[in-house]
Amino acid sequence: MSEEKYVWMGTPSQVINLSSYIWSILFCWLLIPLFCLLWNYLVIKNTKYELTTQRLKTRTGVINKFTDELELYRIQDYQMEQPLFLRLFGLYNIKLITSDHTNPEVILLAIPNGEWLRDEIRKNVEECKSTKGLTMINIQ
Repeated sequence: MSEEKYVWMGTPSQVINLSSYIWSILFCWLLIPLFCLLWNYLVIKNTKYELTTQRLKTRTGVINKFTDELELYRIQDYQMEQPLFLRLFGLYNIKLITSDHTNPEVILLAIPNGEWLRDEIRKNVEECKSTKGLTMINIQ
């Protein structure tokens, strides 16, 4: 079995909080929007994605930390979306359809260079599956 190596590490872009930032600026004289702004910032800041040659790790949590690991051989399909708002900033959402029972869909939010990352995920998924000798059978 090959050694696990890091391929990519990243976080979602703070751009997805832009509407929160705008509302907080408009209502800065209220304390609650400022706390919401800070919380939204910290949620994104503490979300980290790590792609290795064997797993995709998602680390989340501001107060309580949570790590979810997805074995790459469980990924069955890929979807990439680029809504207008994200397109303005060159960002993508990457949705992974998996056979994992606890997490059947994994979404990487607001990722730069999404096409490159999707290709890297796909390449490593195929290598993982061939190393393990796995093939996919569709039953209908």
